[in-house]
Amino acid sequence: MADKVLIVDDDPAIQKMLEKVMNSNHLEADIASDGRQALDMIRRGHYQVILLDINMGDIDGFEVIKKTRSEGNVTPIIIISGRNEDYDALYGLSVGADDYITKPFRPVVLGAKVIALIRRNSLQAGSTSSVITRGCFKYDTTTLRFYKNDQLIDLSSKENSMMLLFMQNPERVFTKDMIYEHVWDNTIIVDNNAIMVYINRLRNKIEDNPQKPVYIQTVRGVGYRFSVS
Repeated sequence: MADKVLIVDDDPAIQKMLEKVMNSNHLEADIASDGRQALDMIRRGHYQVILLDINMGDIDGFEVIKKTRSEGNVTPIIIISGRNEDYDALYGLSVGADDYITKPFRPVVLGAKVIALIRRNSLQAGSTSSVITRGCFKYDTTTLRFYKNDQLIDLSSKENSMMLLFMQNPERVFTKDMIYEHVWDNTIIVDNNAIMVYINRLRNKIEDNPQKPVYIQTVRGVGYRFSVS
């Protein structure tokens, strides 16, 4: 059975073009024309990737992301938007998106990004069954769920990949380039601000005081270290 992608856009021409790109990469595509329909389909269906427009009449794309993540759904989300301001991209990442692509875009690049996200998630899901324990944290590599003091912490796809990297390598210092290579698999260009957004999001979720991080430490001039000692 082919992997399935949800396309969320209110423009029929964009819907048709995105569906064609997905089909050319041997992916099935469902289509939602507004935010409410998208949320209903996300709750009822199982998708490997969600392609999401921002400007929609009823519920905008940012709100769709926030509601999806608040319900514990970690399906990778790629925003595809005609808005190319840096603020929109960083805000989209901060609320749970995994990538931000501006229109017009190259179909071959979009297809490659979708396939890369599906492959990475599949590799994580198929890893050997085990639970990694580091101090008060646990990461179940079978379910891809992360816990602090046995309380589940909801993570987006990229937050999940980054946290797994840290859990597998406690006390190791990672430069931003190393994080980019491991988490994004060199499939997209990610600037330093985007990586900082994800670091801050993780700190807000796992630190007792995100302004004075204890677990995800900044190594000045180098990068970041996950410490549980």
